[in-house]
Amino acid sequence: MRSPLAEDDMSRFQRGRLIHRLLQTLPDLPESARAEAANRFLENPAHRLEPENREKIATEALDILQHPEFAAIFGPDSRAEVAIAGVLGEHVISGQVDRLLVEADQILVIDYKTNRPPPTSEATVSPVYLRQMAVYRAALQQIYPEKSVRCALLWTDIGHLMTLSDQALDDYALDTQI
Repeated sequence: MRSPLAEDDMSRFQRGRLIHRLLQTLPDLPESARAEAANRFLENPAHRLEPENREKIATEALDILQHPEFAAIFGPDSRAEVAIAGVLGEHVISGQVDRLLVEADQILVIDYKTNRPPPTSEATVSPVYLRQMAVYRAALQQIYPEKSVRCALLWTDIGHLMTLSDQALDDYALDTQI
């Protein structure tokens, strides 16, 4: 618990919020306009960023968007910031998916994580993240019963998409028996 007398340390989350925002909005722009738009956004005085930090954040986001492995994730069949809600067993859930890719036979739900350093394996991913993704998977399985639902964490710091196994998520699934 933080002391109510301590200074506000919410700035430690600023990098993550800004990267999320860039990954939400930049894919809708032509590739040639993304760098300029990122810089313009990050130069906003409200962010209080030093030029070096602006450059690091812009580079991290743009590197993700230019990564060939992630082309479909940020392509025309994907959506940013998708709200989902539902009832899973006795639980009412509500969340916002960072990125959702709907394909013919499967759904890919992606959550951006800006942790530094990121976990090196699925076994070291925070249980909080596994529970979050298990809930998203269960809700999306109800919405799209004819499709398989895969979940992945996109570690922005190293540009790594970590697909989470059903086995790892099953351990954190809510009781969804109706």
